[in-house]
Formats: sequence, structure tokens, C-alpha cells
Amino acid sequence: MFDIRDMQLLVALERHGHFARAADDCGISQPAFSARIRNLELGLNASIVLRGNRFMGFTPEGEIVLTWARKLLEDVDGMKQELTAAKSGLEGSLRIGVIPTALAFAAGLPALIRADQPKLKVEIVSASSVEIKRGLDNFSFGAGISYIEDTSTPTTTSTLLYDEEYVLLAPEHMVSGKKDEITWRDAAKLPLCLLSKSMRNRRIIDEIFSSIEVDVEPVLETNALTVSMAQVENGTAATIVPRPVVNVFGEHSNTKALDLVDPVAQRPIGLLLPQRQPAPPAHAVLSNAAKQLVAD
Repeated sequence: MFDIRDMQLLVALERHGHFARAADDCGISQPAFSARIRNLELGLNASIVLRGNRFMGFTPEGEIVLTWARKLLEDVDGMKQELTAAKSGLEGSLRIGVIPTALAFAAGLPALIRADQPKLKVEIVSASSVEIKRGLDNFSFGAGISYIEDTSTPTTTSTLLYDEEYVLLAPEHMVSGKKDEITWRDAAKLPLCLLSKSMRNRRIIDEIFSSIEVDVEPVLETNALTVSMAQVENGTAATIVPRPVVNVFGEHSNTKALDLVDPVAQRPIGLLLPQRQPAPPAHAVLSNAAKQLVAD
């Protein structure tokens, strides 16, 4: 009725959102690619792809098939990893969904994984906590780094990596006279650039301000930490970021990082892995690398 190759084509179509590009990625002609998808639909007696002048997405039945396709391919990848591990090291891939505020931490993982398993391909994808939870459920992510309280489910295991603590990163002229810390109330008086309200980090910050009965109106909102960091660099706004962001990117001559106090707030960040039996060997490699990164 169908084989693993059909599943690979389907996942490639989702990844590229375009028949020609997906066919090229899979190394076959577009007519052959389209014919295999149609034969798959006939074999399953279900419409999988929405078609017009171009690829328009998947039908509800197609989304079901796609979820199973990802699961089958992940199981095959896990089997290959286990077969090759003893002889030549792990091969295959591991796709990790990471919340934006943990990307600075996650950036240290690939080097540690390559040192242990050089043939294992790691892909780190910036995603919201909601997207990571969905991705772990539908097998589009093999692992996640996110807020444990938001993402952990009965079908995942979570391991605490660190507690996210918050600092004010500001142009030095805005916080002259401040030494090592600043209260949330005083931080609210500064022109702030914060993440968009769709981001969990922003909602956490709003919750903290609300707990001390302070309303904040940022001068700029963005879904990219790089944009907020740029505002600090050019001296137009301050921002609130997790401590690992400052640890990785550091302070510059014209900026200053201050611990936020009254209250001191934390949120647990964890490594989330789908519960699978047998567990892919890549999970153990990732867990060990994450623990080493925390220890360092």
C-alpha cells in the first residue's frame, strides 16, 4: 500500500510547501513525486493534499497521515541509530524545538554532541512553548527545551536544566548610579523594549509586573531578542532578558546588566523528550550534553 519512501516524500512536502522543491530535495522528478502522492492517496482511500495551481496544504486526513509519517520516520531513524551506534557511532538527525529565550543556552549543545557523535545531525529551531508542545505530540520535534510548567505532558519526560532568572539590560546612561541590581518597579519607569505578548516570556514579565500592581507600556514590542538587544546597543531602550542571554552575548562598553529584585523571579527551563520505547539513542546523547552544559 505504501512504503517508507512515501512517508519521506510527504514530510518533504510539508517542509518545503512546494511540489517542485520537495521533489528536488528527494532526488526525483516532480511528475514522479506527484504520482507517488496520488498513489498513496489511492492506497489509503483518502485525500491527503489540498491542490490548486500550487500546493495549498494538507486535508484533515492528510494531517493524520503526516503525523504517522513523522512517527514512522522517527522510529526508522532510531532503529538506524541503534544499529550503527556500536560500529561507527550514531547517524541520523535530531530536531530540537527551543524557546527563544533559551536559544543562548541551546547554542552550546551542537559542539558537545558533535564531540561525542560527529555523524549525528542536530537542528535547533526557535519555537514558542505552544509550538514545542504541539511538535512533540505530532513528532515534528524529537526534543524540546522550554518552560516545564507549560510544555510537560503525560507523554513527555522533563528534566530541569536551570531556573530562568531575569536581568535588566540597559544603556549605561539610563542606569547611572545603579550598581548590581534594580527593582522591577524602577525598571518599569524606563523606556522598555519587550517581546510580543504572544511570547510566553513576555507573559511571564507581565505577570511579575502585575504582581506588584505595575502597568507597563513598552516603547517597542518584537518577537526577536536580537531586535530588543539592538535597542539597548543604540541607547534608545532597555530590555528584560534571561541571565543566559547576557552570559553568552555579554555586556558591551555602553550597556549594563542589573539583577531584577523585589521580587526575585524564576521559571524552570527543562529538556523535554517524548516517551518512546525503545528510546532513540540520540535522546541519551542529548541528555548527557545538556547536563554537561549545565555543569559547565
